[in-house]
Order: sequence, then C-alpha cells, then structure tokens
Amino acid sequence: MSVGQRARAAHESDWVDRIARVGLVAYAVVYLLIAWLSVQLAFGDREGKPSSSGAFRELAQQPLGGVLIWVVAVGMFLLAAWQLIEAAVGHRDEEDGKRTVKRLVSAGKAVVYVIIGASGVKVAIGSGSSGQGEETWTARLMSVPAGQVLVGLVALAIFGFGVVQVYRAWTEKFADKLDAEGRSGKTGTAYLTFGKIGYTARGVAFAIVGGLFGYAAITHDAKKSGGLDQALFEVLDQPFGPALLCVIGVGLACFGLFTLAQARHLSR
Repeated sequence: MSVGQRARAAHESDWVDRIARVGLVAYAVVYLLIAWLSVQLAFGDREGKPSSSGAFRELAQQPLGGVLIWVVAVGMFLLAAWQLIEAAVGHRDEEDGKRTVKRLVSAGKAVVYVIIGASGVKVAIGSGSSGQGEETWTARLMSVPAGQVLVGLVALAIFGFGVVQVYRAWTEKFADKLDAEGRSGKTGTAYLTFGKIGYTARGVAFAIVGGLFGYAAITHDAKKSGGLDQALFEVLDQPFGPALLCVIGVGLACFGLFTLAQARHLSR
C-alpha cells in the first residue's frame, strides 16, 4: 500500500470521526461561553471578555476549571488535527480547483484552532493574553514597508469571511455539515434554524472585526484594530447597543448549538 493510500485509509477511519467529534464539542463550548459573556456584557457586566481567551478565563472560574480548560484546549488541538488531515487528503469528491481551495481553507481553519487552543493553554498556566495581541501584531505589520496596505488586505479578508458566513447562512450552504438524519424531521429543522441564526451572527461579528482593521489601515493607527471582543464592545456603544449585542450573543449561542449538532451528526 502506498503512502497516499495509507493516508486516505486513515482519513476514512473511525478514529478521525472521533477526533472531529471531540474537537467540535470543544469548539461549541468556546462559542457558548463567548455567547454567555456577550449577553452578560449587554446587561452591563464588563468584567469578562467575549473572546476565546475570555471564554477560557470564564471556564477557569468554574469548579474543576483547570481541568476543563485543558480538556477544551486539547479538543481544539484535535479539531486542528482533523482539519490538517482534511487539508492533506480530504475533499476528494471535489473537482481539482475546488478541492485545492477547500484544502487551503481547512489548513487555515487548523491554524485558527491551534491559536484558540494555545490561548487556553496560556490561561491554564497563568499567562493569559492581556487583550492587546491584535493591536501588537497589527502595529508590527503596520511598521513594515507597505504595512498599511497589508493591514488593509487583512481587513478585507476578515470582512470577506464575515460576508461569506452570512451568505452560507441564508443559502443554507452549511447544511452539508450534517448527515441526512441531522437534516431531517423537526429536529433537523431546529438544527438548520440554529445554523442559519448562528452563521448570520458570526458573520456580522467578523464583518465588524474586519471593519475595525480597515479603519486601522485607513487611519494608520493600530489601536483602532481589535478582535472579536473589541468588535462586540463597539456594538455595545451604538444606539440600542445592549439590545443588538444581546441579539448577537443569542446568535453566537445558536452557532454553538449547531456545532454540537454537527458533532452528533457529522458528515465527512
């Protein structure tokens, strides 16, 4: 059996399914905690940060919090491992060009999941982010030749990702993440509703993040950039901000619930 055949056999094995399911549950926990922190922020509690690092710090305050952080962080690394496998040998049913794009997307997802898992490890060992990470790397990027243009490109990429999430929501492109059972009956209808609301809220949040980076590029001020938490604080400062933020928080919770459904009804 060739190396390629062995890789494909591994990709189709049950243990990859198990890795994916565990990772998806961990990812759902992160989003449910971000949603909870967003709703708390909407009601005036500014102590927590509605971000992945904030979610891990929220976990740390629970009974057996240290153990829970490690469990979720390991789950994120397993999710990254699944996406790396997908990037290497997955999406074989797609045509060549589309397969290449999907494999690159899987590789990008793996990087994101590793970053989230690493933020959990930092919180677990007591060196959690101070919340200035986005500003720091934006400032560094801004200082290189054509840095302002590069930050602008990052802004367009993040904003585009947000738009794609909304598009996937309203065309139900996300439905293929569930198997046939997960899309059928009243339960399937509920799952798809969670997905539509969740992908919309996630898209709006990331579009705002992209807007912040775009504003940083235009003004040449790295302090104007920010991650998900700063984007949600920006929502809070708008007219009817608490109500809007509460809606987004509920939407992010729906994304978490859909991810749990995907873990149960995984379609690969």
